[in-house]
Amino acid sequence: MSPSLETKIGGLVLRHPVMNASGILGSSTEGFERLVRAGVAALVTKSFTRLPRRGYPTPIAVPLPYGLLNAVGLSNPGAEALPELLRYARGLGVPVVVSIAGSDEEEFAEVAVVAEESGASAVELNLSCPHARGRGLELGMDPGKVKSIVSAVASTVKVPVWAKLGMSDRLLDSASAALEAGARALVLINTIRAMRIDVWAKKPVLGNRIGSLSGPAIHPVAVRAVYEVYGETGADIVGVGGVEDWETAVELVLAGARAVQVGTAIVTRGEQVIAEILEGIKRYLELVGARSLEELVGAAHRA
Repeated sequence: MSPSLETKIGGLVLRHPVMNASGILGSSTEGFERLVRAGVAALVTKSFTRLPRRGYPTPIAVPLPYGLLNAVGLSNPGAEALPELLRYARGLGVPVVVSIAGSDEEEFAEVAVVAEESGASAVELNLSCPHARGRGLELGMDPGKVKSIVSAVASTVKVPVWAKLGMSDRLLDSASAALEAGARALVLINTIRAMRIDVWAKKPVLGNRIGSLSGPAIHPVAVRAVYEVYGETGADIVGVGGVEDWETAVELVLAGARAVQVGTAIVTRGEQVIAEILEGIKRYLELVGARSLEELVGAAHRA
């Protein structure tokens, strides 16, 4: 019998552990279709705010040998676009996780209500965007703010609430605060604040100057974050950061993740990477004699 890839994460039951990361093909019906054809277990939208946002000037993304440098600026059509977008997404037959960004408790809760009424399976609170001033990492680095935002949303909607946190010196405190406030899962981690300068033009390569780094370069940081937070809390965790293949996905599972999100690899290699990762995970489970993915969650802590 083939090993089971089913996973229970943050109030959802998924047929396998792989989904897209927020911001990757998660803002249009065409993008949703491509992801579902690629085989994701759940769709994750880009981050939505109360009102539309234009985002930052171009260039907003620059490929690097070790990842992707980007500064999108949370561009999105606003919460008013959610009902129609989710009506289509729900028809594709997989759970839909709506990512939400905001500047305060009221905005997060307001957009969460729209997401729930539009058919979201869960909401993912973006408390970690490293380059959107006042709408991301500044919130996630403050455990008190994390607790108040998560509490405001969890007490307002019935769908599961996930908190996406970035790397900071207070990650463990913020993770604990989110869980105490009602988060059903943690998404670890987001991109890391970064920049690059063109030595010939003598200026930053991004339109916003400072952006964020994703991809292989941040994977060891994500593994450490998942390992430490799982070890302290035992929480349901979605691991994200530099998942390029089955091995990097399994590494996060062994550290404590019950599911993973793939971002940069979809951009650089195409959405077929989802199927490649899943096939690799299945072969790995067979090789190590595991009957299910569940057996391997947090196994590195028991070694």
